[in-house]
Amino acid sequence: MKKIKVLHVIEALGGGVYSYFTDLTKVMGNDPNLEVFVAYSDKRSEINPNKINEDFNKNCNLILLDLHKDISLSNDWKGVKQIKETIEFIKPDIVHLHSSKAGILGKLALAMTTHQCISYYTPHGYSFLRLDISKLKRYMFKNIEYLFTKFSKTKTIACGFTEQTIAKRMNKNAELINNGIRLDQINYNPKTSSKKIIIGTLGRISFQKNPTFFNGLALYTPEYNFLWIGDGDMKSSITAQNINITGWFTKRKEALPFLEKLDVYLQTSLWEGLPIAVIEAMAMGLPVIATDVIGNKDLIVHGKTGFLIETKEDFKNAMLSLEDPEKRMKMGKAGRLRVEQYFNCETNFKELIDLYTNDYSKKY
Repeated sequence: MKKIKVLHVIEALGGGVYSYFTDLTKVMGNDPNLEVFVAYSDKRSEINPNKINEDFNKNCNLILLDLHKDISLSNDWKGVKQIKETIEFIKPDIVHLHSSKAGILGKLALAMTTHQCISYYTPHGYSFLRLDISKLKRYMFKNIEYLFTKFSKTKTIACGFTEQTIAKRMNKNAELINNGIRLDQINYNPKTSSKKIIIGTLGRISFQKNPTFFNGLALYTPEYNFLWIGDGDMKSSITAQNINITGWFTKRKEALPFLEKLDVYLQTSLWEGLPIAVIEAMAMGLPVIATDVIGNKDLIVHGKTGFLIETKEDFKNAMLSLEDPEKRMKMGKAGRLRVEQYFNCETNFKELIDLYTNDYSKKY
């Protein structure tokens, strides 16, 4: 059997998507039945372009594209042509588009090329769910997604339970393969003996992560210590004296020891796809308090693996419960088991490979 050529196309290579691709290339790059190509853009400010070759599996072929996050007719048209040229040069059996920008540009490129292949699209958090853009833009993005889903043969593969529900409203054939992490790289490390509880988060200090709310919770509960593992352009919104900020890390594994210092993980996001950092925290055995939004609520089982909150009073009540070390231990253990069941990337990426293989065998 000849190797199946798989081309992944991604513009939004940053944050959790970067971790997703690091793990994806590790799994798929070692599969003897696949020849893997990753066409990517390196323009996101939170990544180090020089680290990509080091972080991704050497067995995967990397192709740099000139794709931009912001909408620009001239740049986006160039992006479509680049993706089309890449498809026609590689002649892949499978094209998998990731995130909204590459999804739209990639579907246009597929419609323009004469090369026939199987195609998939994973939103990693639909762009029309963002709250940092106007209602008009969200409406426009939602309709674009609907039209491109309706008239494209590309199959949607959601990365989380709620994302699949949304995808099915546009195409009932949308499938689910959860995001996940490499459990062999995460230490199960539940803590019960901290002198003073440390509550923390990992990620960029950006609008999406809602640092203003995080800061407000710290001000409201000065009896606890808070830690933000990361940095970002909204650092100035962190003013509470009981919050420490670690700064940037060049490698994600350098941040994990700080995650291990926490007693409770806190995710204050305004929206999410399926947050990798929360999965990592659960895998470590940490109970999680998170805002009740898409992505977060796909991970946390309220009252069992942590708490979903909307207000500072909700947070205070959750923390009063979690002051009991046995409660933290019990919730942390339940969270770890949930990750093992649903969010193990080794299992999930092999499920994705099986999907590729089965669809390929049906077509060819």
